[in-house]
Amino acid sequence: MTDGTGQARPLHIPTFDDVRAAQARIAGKAHRTPVLTSKTADAKAGASLFFKTENLQRIGAFKFRGAYNAIAAIAAEVRRNGVIAYSSGNHAQAIAYAAQLQGVPATIVMPKDAPAMKMAATRGYGAEIILYDRYTEDRQAISERLAHERGATLIPPYDHPDVIAGQGTAALELIEETGELDMLVVPLGGGGLLAGSALSARALSPGCAVYGVEPEAGNDGQQSLRKGEVVHIPVPRSIADGALSTHVGYHNFPILQQTVEGIVTVTDAQLVETMRFFAERMKIVVEPTGCLAAAAVLNGTIPCAGKRVGIILSGGNVDLKSLGAFLAG
Repeated sequence: MTDGTGQARPLHIPTFDDVRAAQARIAGKAHRTPVLTSKTADAKAGASLFFKTENLQRIGAFKFRGAYNAIAAIAAEVRRNGVIAYSSGNHAQAIAYAAQLQGVPATIVMPKDAPAMKMAATRGYGAEIILYDRYTEDRQAISERLAHERGATLIPPYDHPDVIAGQGTAALELIEETGELDMLVVPLGGGGLLAGSALSARALSPGCAVYGVEPEAGNDGQQSLRKGEVVHIPVPRSIADGALSTHVGYHNFPILQQTVEGIVTVTDAQLVETMRFFAERMKIVVEPTGCLAAAAVLNGTIPCAGKRVGIILSGGNVDLKSLGAFLAG
């Protein structure tokens, strides 16, 4: 890891104390999102399911938690120089809005093919957008160069201790509301949400088995856990646009190794089926990435019969044209 100037920096692996600190920083800023249940979903899985609806979070995704926490943790004199982030959408919106709320300039490096809705929302929050080609250009290198030139702070979407700690507050709230769980299932892109969730689960529900779920086309996390080191893959192609990372983060991988029971994958077809279930039966909009964990449980990829299972619905940012096409499928 570098500090945005090309200089190597030591890893700071967050702990549950950092998640608690994040909870205090974001109190009154992030929504305490509802936990929903469904008898139909319970019957389908043969389990008691508790859905943490981060699709109802500010900017429509859990990313607001980590973004606000990371910016709030920066010293005031440094914050004045602004923040830089790279993201396909949800982290972009989260940094843009969290920066706006705290009076901090924000620049976001986004792929040219990012969903139009997410790009428009990011601009709407006042951020400057710099476009790149995700298949031929290195977003991290672009962002590090900009941070160095501007004296700004680089906040990656998942490989950052304050981001990980902020994301962990979603599972913290879930377990505070439901009590101890037998299992917690979490979407996995770069691993910030999974790592933070695992920290909360280990502290508040020690017997809880934690699972991550990736798109089938991008199982870098699954490969990494099996190999015992971070595995890099080519940019995957999936409708789960928020989980198209090429590797998990170096700050979160040690946490995943120590706390995660396993990582599984689901297909794009299963994601569409799960989106349709939420729209038809629970009357909520969940984006494809947000459906990863639920798809694994509802399709039996992770056996959970008779268990109390927490499921993170990580986001709901899907444009109406795409949503209509998915549901009509």
